[in-house]
Amino acid sequence: MTAHAPDDTVLDTIATGSHHDPHGVLGVHPGEDGTWLLRTRRPLATSVAAHLDDGSVADFAHLRAGIWEAVVPQHPDSYTVSSTYEDDSEYTADDPYRHGPTIGEIDLHLIGEGRHEELWRVLGAHVREHGGTTGVAFTVWAPDARAVRVVGDFNGWNGQAHAMRSMGSSGVWELFVPGLAAGTVYKFEILTRASEWIMKADPMARLAEVPPATASIVTESAYAWNDEAWMTERPQRPLVDEPVSIYELHLGSWRPGLSYREAADPIIDYVTAQGFTHVEFLPLAEHPFGGSWGYQVTGYYAPTSRFGDPDDLRYLIDRMHQAGIGVIMDWVPGHFPKDAFALASFDGEPLYEHPDPRRGEHKDWGTLIFDYGRAEVRNFLVANALYWLEEFHVDGLRVDAVASMLYLDYSRDEGEWAPNQYGGRENLEAMRFLQEVNATAYKRYPGIAMIAEESTSFPGVTAPTSEGGLGFGFKWNMGWMNDSLQYIGRDPLYRGHHEGELSFSFVYAFSENFVLPISHDEVVHGKGSLFGRMPGDHWQKLANMRAYLSYMWGHPGKQLLFMGQEFAQMSEWSEGRGLDWWMLEQPSHAQLHDFVAALNRVYREESALWQRDHDGAAFHRLGGPTWNPSVLAFARRDFDGNTVVVICNFSGAPLLDYALDLPESGAWTEILNSDAEAFGGSGVGNFGVVRADDAGHATLALPPLGALWLKHEGQPTAIA
Repeated sequence: MTAHAPDDTVLDTIATGSHHDPHGVLGVHPGEDGTWLLRTRRPLATSVAAHLDDGSVADFAHLRAGIWEAVVPQHPDSYTVSSTYEDDSEYTADDPYRHGPTIGEIDLHLIGEGRHEELWRVLGAHVREHGGTTGVAFTVWAPDARAVRVVGDFNGWNGQAHAMRSMGSSGVWELFVPGLAAGTVYKFEILTRASEWIMKADPMARLAEVPPATASIVTESAYAWNDEAWMTERPQRPLVDEPVSIYELHLGSWRPGLSYREAADPIIDYVTAQGFTHVEFLPLAEHPFGGSWGYQVTGYYAPTSRFGDPDDLRYLIDRMHQAGIGVIMDWVPGHFPKDAFALASFDGEPLYEHPDPRRGEHKDWGTLIFDYGRAEVRNFLVANALYWLEEFHVDGLRVDAVASMLYLDYSRDEGEWAPNQYGGRENLEAMRFLQEVNATAYKRYPGIAMIAEESTSFPGVTAPTSEGGLGFGFKWNMGWMNDSLQYIGRDPLYRGHHEGELSFSFVYAFSENFVLPISHDEVVHGKGSLFGRMPGDHWQKLANMRAYLSYMWGHPGKQLLFMGQEFAQMSEWSEGRGLDWWMLEQPSHAQLHDFVAALNRVYREESALWQRDHDGAAFHRLGGPTWNPSVLAFARRDFDGNTVVVICNFSGAPLLDYALDLPESGAWTEILNSDAEAFGGSGVGNFGVVRADDAGHATLALPPLGALWLKHEGQPTAIA
């Protein structure tokens, strides 16, 4: 088929880089009588020549507006184009438009279906060998665009010479630029339906400039992982039946100034000494405003460049795995900011966000909501979760603000929301998205944990998707957090009237797989620190903290504690400064620090405290014959019947002859006493051992504002 000569209108749009199919004009095309036509764009050139792969040279003739054409006798496998200018300068380069597409039909089909689980491998910017040369393949989804250009430091931020081709109904645009390499800084320039050029960062960029700069950067990984042992063992130890004690950490303010690599040794040394099993990082995806703590993401596939490049983050996670520490990352698929350079109205129309503002905007947060019903948007998010699990070996994702996704009327007044197709308030599209991302993540990466921050009583959050559940592995127990913090903040004199604030959680503790969170949200926005919530003088505050943490670690469920609370930081957390590490020079705070380490050590040693967190048959509330509403006691058992009893005295006075019915007769060893003098307590205890008679009756000394953990030393007694 002979190519028709392009008319002047087409040539003019090619010249300005505003044509949707520049490859249809530029590059190699059939001519007449078996010849071939080469066309190239070289504005302001005085002469242009093609250097063919057979060593011959073909001169170009100028057609119009800087578009040149040459006739050659046969199809060249490759060629370069040289051009000279009025100042006698000469420029020779491979031509982007001689190259075929770098994305295949199967990939385009999967993108259109919303089923490309490795989307990051085909969209974005990738260094590739293509057409006999090395360069960068640029690919972007922008279905409403009239034209798309690549701009960057390689073309003086003028994209007229680097217009992309439309790949048809997929909405994908593509261009291979020879000669570019990792480190190239770029954006996409998009011609909207309104005939306006807008400049956007790459939604699939895997590296971005350090904020406040906003461009994307081509990157490729050269990292060699050394965590084979961890990754091999991980599928064999599902976390629901493992000890999980999470240290939540904001990297920028834990120890300010550390890069990903520089943070590795300090974090590993500290977390290992404290005995936490996992670190949960506040979001590390790129975000323009540090004060959002990472919760307003603009680069979902780009680790924030504030601390280094993606391989630096790989190094940090790899080192933590080698040290036996799991890594959880906060993930934010519930909303994104309105920054003009990012996802908002990406191609000039609502694209990633839902077009109906009743579903597409969070007015309280000033952010936009993803269109979960659009296949390509759902694919973008599902693949993003898989990207962090695959490329960075993270062991779990804590999914932020799930409640805001599940309810169409979340934080909306009447008339501000639209019901679903059945007239209900549930966001059915968001539910299907969450089910898909969870099912896919667990199928591909067994042993990981998907964790929901879900603040309502929505049913089946951790139920399998096969049973109609959302398919999460864990759910944050926000009810426990609110009730228990309200209780512990009360004067001990009045706690006896509010015992239900501590014990109500036992009613529903086994309805989901729970994590008990004392997170960053509880120590900001005027809430003060955990220490500051406690009543009484300095000694009483610390005693309350030890008792509260003992109750928390003993309660069914996994634990999460935000940084700084392990040594009772007195001031509220601020992302703008580091933790008050100097407080560890205060003996009483150093003693609390030691207590948390002991808490984690004993917790990990005693499988009764974590092995059957989700099994109500392994939990037994204790009471009588003495009754004090400020005392809470319960027993936990593991699969072998080993038993640990947790007893908390939240009154301000010691109870020296407290009668309690224990689950077994015989000797019970005091394996933890929050009132031990070594931890800054008053030293009230039971000389290490409590004895129960044949009926299980025991008399104990309960410390003031204190907790005891007792372990039965007799033959384990299994329970159903």
